[in-house]
Amino acid sequence: MNQLIEYWYIIIALIVLLIFVSGIIFAFFKSPSETQLRKVKAWLLWAVTKAEAELGYGTGQLKLRFVYDLFISKFTWIAWLISFEMFSDLVDDALDEMRDMLKTNQAAFHLVSRDGDA
Repeated sequence: MNQLIEYWYIIIALIVLLIFVSGIIFAFFKSPSETQLRKVKAWLLWAVTKAEAELGYGTGQLKLRFVYDLFISKFTWIAWLISFEMFSDLVDDALDEMRDMLKTNQAAFHLVSRDGDA
């Protein structure tokens, strides 16, 4: 009992820390997963476009690894929640969207193509 009285400030600090962390976790899971997924997909479109511009056409596995490394550094907490297979499927969707975008957006096409052959 004496230890509780002596270290009351540490106990209060731990309780506040626990409430803070719980609030952050609750806020994340409270937002709809559709919204979270939409944000990740928008970011993935940017990442695959950047990978295409830097690595070029025909480097699929390298681009996937490049985008995955970017993803891990940006969304560390989500990387624990989704499998690599699901991530790969999301990247494939983003690549399809990028290809459609490159067909209709000349500025994006010139950004990505090194020699005009995207």
